[in-house]
Amino acid sequence: MAIFTEKGHGGPESEGALSIIGAGMRVVGDITAEGVVKIEGTVVGTVRAGRQVLVAKGGEVEGDVVTREAIIGGEVRGTVVAGERVEIQASSVVHGDITSKRLLVHEGGEINGVIRMGEAAPAEPAAAGDTGATATARSY
Repeated sequence: MAIFTEKGHGGPESEGALSIIGAGMRVVGDITAEGVVKIEGTVVGTVRAGRQVLVAKGGEVEGDVVTREAIIGGEVRGTVVAGERVEIQASSVVHGDITSKRLLVHEGGEINGVIRMGEAAPAEPAAAGDTGATATARSY
């Protein structure tokens, strides 16, 4: 399989685990991890990580990202929901809504969607048909 895991230092294995979707890889389906997920290739589906999702420059996610901290350097076509923080790097494009307590956008980073911030930001995207404040993923 093309997802590699490595033990972290100083904490439980699940908290320090690192899963990598390498450049040139295409994963179709949802990904769930306790630690960090780094995406250098393409994922078509929802990416959930307990600690962090990192979409590297050149990486793509066609689906939602749900995590505590999201760092976007590539492209996301879907909703980004982070319990703590979202960072949009200069090379990145997000086509979808962002919900987080804190947001950092570097000059050149693009967001094409609605931004919701603050302590009351929900931790999960709304289910289809839900009339809550959070948007569901969009297809582009």
